[in-house]
Amino acid sequence: MRRHTRLIAAGAGLTVLTAGCGLQAASGFIPAIEPGSIQPYPELEGAQVRVTSKELTEQVILGKIAVLALDAAGFEVVDQTNIQGSDNARRSMLIGENDLMWEYTGTAWLIYEGQNEVIKDPREQYEAIRDLDLEENEMVWLDPPAPMDNTYAIVVTPETAEEYDLEGISDLGNVPEPERSLCMDVEFANRDDGLVSLYKDYDLSEDEFPSESTTMSSGVVYPAVKNGDCTLGSAYSTDGRIDALGLTLLEDDRQAFPIYNPAITIKQDFAEQYPQLEEIFAPIAEKLDNDTITQLNAKADEEGEDPVYVAMDWLVAEGFIKEADSLL
Repeated sequence: MRRHTRLIAAGAGLTVLTAGCGLQAASGFIPAIEPGSIQPYPELEGAQVRVTSKELTEQVILGKIAVLALDAAGFEVVDQTNIQGSDNARRSMLIGENDLMWEYTGTAWLIYEGQNEVIKDPREQYEAIRDLDLEENEMVWLDPPAPMDNTYAIVVTPETAEEYDLEGISDLGNVPEPERSLCMDVEFANRDDGLVSLYKDYDLSEDEFPSESTTMSSGVVYPAVKNGDCTLGSAYSTDGRIDALGLTLLEDDRQAFPIYNPAITIKQDFAEQYPQLEEIFAPIAEKLDNDTITQLNAKADEEGEDPVYVAMDWLVAEGFIKEADSLL
């Protein structure tokens, strides 16, 4: 059994998942694992990589997948997952405090780079941000991106959908104006690709929609809709709580919300130093579709599993790593 070296970030801001963004705390502990289809590279022995993520449950799970995969490949991993806020996590990459993170194509294109065009084709979106981010920031996006698309969504209860004949977001006009209450998280309320896109693409008037709105943490939106505290809720399309609470996701029939495929991002000099990274992550990315990540998210948010074990169990099930019997 090979020796495992682990470095764990001690700062509370990096190791504690805020209650508002997920129901399960993110552990800094990295369980002992053995190589599976990911075999150690002798040339990586002792090479250090600092892995980060945003604080959302899905991001923490993706971060832990990266941590464990890199550990199996032979890196000395510094786990700095779970930074609060997209901007903070991105900034940590740009200034060199971290080396590797899963990032979403739509977020980087529209929010970080301030582009106005919403690109509807996933491959075109990936290539556009890949080329622009390399030119502007010397940031490399590994190929392929994962097929999962964690875009914004609007959810209602099945009873609401049936009562007002709601299938797509364009049917919101069927809801009587006094009933158009909306619960949403802070990012959806403030980002141009969230509420602003909803207004613009569905020709909604701020005077008529919503009748009232409440901003809250993302983890609270889902039970608020379930319990009838609001008729509509902003959501993330791959959030496991949608299925777990039996909510109905309305079709984005005008494609207001952009594509958010995650891909591994690294600075150019780090990518040139470690070309093995693409070989490590390509087969992992290909397996991460919407059904898979939704199930993984539910294990953390609804079943209370630690994200690192959610990540490990999935990697073991897919044969990428093996669980070690003991730690030497």
